[in-house]
Amino acid sequence: MLVRMTTNADQPQTRPRRRAPAGAAVLREDVTEAIRAAVFEELAAVGYARMSIEGIARRAGVGKTAVYRRWRSKLHLVLDLVSAIAVQGLPAPDTGSLEGDLRLLYEVTSRALRHPVASQIIPDLQAEAARNPEIDEALQKALREGQEGVANKIIVAAEQRGELRLGFDDELALDMISGPLYWRSVVIRSRKLPKGYLDALARATTQALKAL
Repeated sequence: MLVRMTTNADQPQTRPRRRAPAGAAVLREDVTEAIRAAVFEELAAVGYARMSIEGIARRAGVGKTAVYRRWRSKLHLVLDLVSAIAVQGLPAPDTGSLEGDLRLLYEVTSRALRHPVASQIIPDLQAEAARNPEIDEALQKALREGQEGVANKIIVAAEQRGELRLGFDDELALDMISGPLYWRSVVIRSRKLPKGYLDALARATTQALKAL
């Protein structure tokens, strides 16, 4: 009886499992979101100057190491969050008319700006922006580009419907759309808008844009 001798070449070849590099950390998304929420709460409670990684970690229910794995300082943490706002932006209204789109945009924006957390965070970050160019750049990007993206979509839709003429000053249009509500909600910090204010603002802005 012949006995077949097996060699390594006869054995089925299997690929070794790829192992994660030693010391590599998997960043849990739920922890990241908890930290982000804690940053907004901490900013509203104590302001940027007094905000600390320790306070953020305590509010998020995590250790300081979890925060430092994601951001190396509170400045980079805040810059990251503020920049993310610009990317997310606002949903573009699609009501079928320029005035309707503006009215819906103003409704969503006014609620966001009058939120207790936002109403405290934005003025505080503006004060810090006057002293820190990095915060200033990120804040301007968040406040302007978020609105700019939505406003441009509203203007393009109005042009396609024939409500606005083509080729007018987009920068001026953006100032006209965003300026009044921002002034009332953030600069003079009006807690409650007068009755019918958003309707009147949408109507007046529509007429002004058509006159450009």
